[in-house]
Amino acid sequence: MTVLLAATALPCGLVIGLLLGALGGGGSILAVPALVYLMGQSPHGATAGALVVVAVGAVGGLLCHARAGRVRWVAGTTFGALGTAGSYLGSRWSATLNADVLMAAFSGLMLVVAAGMLWRGGAGLRRSRGGTEARTAAVGSVEPVPLVSQGEHAAPEGASIPEVRAGSPNSPSRAPSWPRRARTGPDPTRRARPLRTVVTASSVGLLTGFFGVGGGFVVVPALTLVLGLEMPVAVGTSLLVILINSAAALATRAGTGSLDWPLLATLAACAAVGSQLGNRLAGRLRPQTLTASFAVLVTVLALAMAAATLPDL
Repeated sequence: MTVLLAATALPCGLVIGLLLGALGGGGSILAVPALVYLMGQSPHGATAGALVVVAVGAVGGLLCHARAGRVRWVAGTTFGALGTAGSYLGSRWSATLNADVLMAAFSGLMLVVAAGMLWRGGAGLRRSRGGTEARTAAVGSVEPVPLVSQGEHAAPEGASIPEVRAGSPNSPSRAPSWPRRARTGPDPTRRARPLRTVVTASSVGLLTGFFGVGGGFVVVPALTLVLGLEMPVAVGTSLLVILINSAAALATRAGTGSLDWPLLATLAACAAVGSQLGNRLAGRLRPQTLTASFAVLVTVLALAMAAATLPDL
């Protein structure tokens, strides 16, 4: 690895890590275009090398979620193991494609990711607005009524207090409303569907092996819909699935070509540092702003990649 490559890998790794830490996923999709267009790697080598960055990022995030108790080890290991076959096939399939075809397909994937990020950001904004309107309506339901004189403690004439409505949050007969503890296990009302689980897990593994990305934007909804996990637990468990699929895909690609391990190690280490900085940055910026900015960046890169590769097909 030359000094120029190392100097390029440092900021790229930090940016990828910042996005991973601030958004909780998605930043690894930038590893492939960074390796191809900034560090001179071949498309096939870049999709294989990106798996190293994905795996390192998954390990760091997995440890944090595990300490918080948001990882279901049995469910995640089972789902990831079921996806190893798809990961193997995806890796083999990717290796047989023309480089331009592979990059054109990757640009299409980036557009899908950008659209998903924008939709998720818009859904979060709608939920926050709905919560604000509900709180405003609750406050506006309190009405003043005159006080009744009670001897020496009577209130001045014309004074008023808020009326306490039955069933309102201020009602003495109403029990305190404590925050409910989040359900962290599978939904007991959801029936297990083995065939659906196998197909979904294999599809996730195929995506990871083919494009060299973690696929968290697919894994999290899959764990939520198929296994019935709550969102925070699905996010933590998805990192275990991503780690298993990435390791399987990387093992499949190990003998298909040479990887620049010093370059990849530098990129992954910088991504790990950037991820810690991104975690701190996430608390200071609005999530909608981060998501929209990332979606715009991914869209621009996808269009540039498509413009560069489609004419050569």
